[in-house]
Amino acid sequence: MKKKSVSILGVTGSVGQSTADVIASDPYRFNVDVITANKDWEGLAREARRLRASRVVLADEQFAEPLSDALKDEEIVVHAGEKALEECVAPNTDITVAAISGFAGLKPLMYAMTKSYAVGIANKEPLVAAGPLIMETARQFSTQILPIDSEHNAVFQVFDFDNPENVKRIILTASGGPFLRSSPEAIAVATPEQAVAHPNWDMGAKISVDSATMVNKALEIIEAHVLFEMPAEKIEVLIHPQSVVHSFVEYHDGSLLSQMGPSDMRTPIAHALAWPERMETGGEKLDLAALNGLTFEEPDYDRFPALKMAYACMEQGQAACLTFNTANEVAVEAFLQREIAFPDILKSIEYAIQNQPDIKLDTIDSVIKAHHTVRTVTQDYINQKTHNGTDQRKVGTS
Repeated sequence: MKKKSVSILGVTGSVGQSTADVIASDPYRFNVDVITANKDWEGLAREARRLRASRVVLADEQFAEPLSDALKDEEIVVHAGEKALEECVAPNTDITVAAISGFAGLKPLMYAMTKSYAVGIANKEPLVAAGPLIMETARQFSTQILPIDSEHNAVFQVFDFDNPENVKRIILTASGGPFLRSSPEAIAVATPEQAVAHPNWDMGAKISVDSATMVNKALEIIEAHVLFEMPAEKIEVLIHPQSVVHSFVEYHDGSLLSQMGPSDMRTPIAHALAWPERMETGGEKLDLAALNGLTFEEPDYDRFPALKMAYACMEQGQAACLTFNTANEVAVEAFLQREIAFPDILKSIEYAIQNQPDIKLDTIDSVIKAHHTVRTVTQDYINQKTHNGTDQRKVGTS
């Protein structure tokens, strides 16, 4: 079997670590060319040795020297800096796994798409903020996009791309997060520790908060609209607390196809890495006989208004989708730093959408300009709330 050349953008994050685990479980299947990290030079050095990477790139140049010292006895080339990160993927790479969280992953992803035969996208934010540009780049360079987040990977596995007119609707499943059964009073005073305590998935802090607000699922609605070119009215959400069925595709003949698996990111990652083949993951397997039951319910749109926001943003256009994503990044940062209360995350997003930039998003530079504009608007709103005394205490502390 010919080895696949692999690049991992964001190897020290939760998805990057799971990707490294899958590759390490079958090292003779892959050649790891380049892996990257932002500041975690120690984690980057550790993974470089484990994966026998040819090159490493650290975005933050201030840690380049200790990284070089840590790898001085290895035949591993060290690069550092934002420019090195953005253009690190080598030509003719078989697959690049884009796992840099948030908007920061956009430029490296766009460059990777011009150099890779396939790109596994784990971070939904670039697709939400710049979906049309990403899809056009994929078509221009004949790059296969392989969704890695569990819901879109599930749809990808059962979607009839040759006959999309046969698809009646896509149903994305959602666990409901840690506050599915919480009272509005409890949600209003939720702390960062409570918000990141996801019942099923082991994820980073930001995406865990997104699950608690259901912004994560809202962004996934927009992502599904982009990836599968389905109109908004054909994309729905069902609450499925067990996180066993990762999504459905319903066809006009009544067939309802789903992909099931454990709550383990290594399963969709292995699917993307081996595609169009299959491979072992070394992860847990789903034991159907041990399941006590699978339940599904309609989401409470009053409890989780982020879902309504997603459909409204798709109706308004790309600028609204970008604003939704960027404002959420700023608001979640503020919440995790205890600067605002949990309900203020959605209030900040709503304000930003009402004041979205009037910018034509037809280039990466225009997308980046709009992103920075929204960050400023959202941060100013948060600062004003704090200055006015609505959040003078540190939220979630005594």
